[in-house]
Amino acid sequence: QVQLVESGGGSAQAGGSLALSCVVSGFPYRTSSLAWFRQVPGKEREAVARINDDGNPWYGDSVKGRFAVSQDNAKNILYLQMNSLKPEDTAMYYCAASGRRYAFGVREYPYWGQGTQVTVSS
Repeated sequence: QVQLVESGGGSAQAGGSLALSCVVSGFPYRTSSLAWFRQVPGKEREAVARINDDGNPWYGDSVKGRFAVSQDNAKNILYLQMNSLKPEDTAMYYCAASGRRYAFGVREYPYWGQGTQVTVSS
């Protein structure tokens, strides 16, 4: 059974930093995309960052240059370092996994964590 468990959310001031982690277990695929999405009430879930098993990252335009995605393959942990936070980064953040490399949209990710809240105050 595939499980994803996020941690590290919380509150920060604008301009500050937070780091998220996601432990992935039971994932049976040799190729993969691991991603971070975020969602605010009333809006669609938005892709924030993605990293493939080949280490190639992708970032949404709103977080480029501020967020960094990485993975520890040995420990099966996905990370998101969030710097220069803005109030508009406030959202529930979810990690997601796909057995397809370069998976992009929500529908391409069959496995999801429960989410962790990030709140940025001005």
